[in-house]
Amino acid sequence: MKYLCLVYGEEDQIARMDDHECLACDAELRAGGHCVASEALQPVATATTVRIRNGRLSVSDGPFAETKEALAGFYLIEARDLNEAISLAAKIPPAKVGCIEIRPIRPIREQPRSGLGHD
Repeated sequence: MKYLCLVYGEEDQIARMDDHECLACDAELRAGGHCVASEALQPVATATTVRIRNGRLSVSDGPFAETKEALAGFYLIEARDLNEAISLAAKIPPAKVGCIEIRPIRPIREQPRSGLGHD
């Protein structure tokens, strides 16, 4: 079985963490054959939410999912820019009954933070 482990926490506390700790954990999980894929997300303020209601597209800045909505899965997509990502997300079927939150990936391996939150 595969599990998606979503990391939740207060953004200011997460930003103060040393990415090298996460990278070491990632390396250990990968070496043990347990890690299929992992990425850090950009801050929640970068999110874009897509909804389709009555055949109409609604796009909102931020993660404005209603509290009764729960995370059901994810698609990792590649797009030229946010506009293309919105077009692709609008085609994902659950957008008709829920919402699709779009978040850019933070390139943790290429640009790890020192843990001071100021890099």
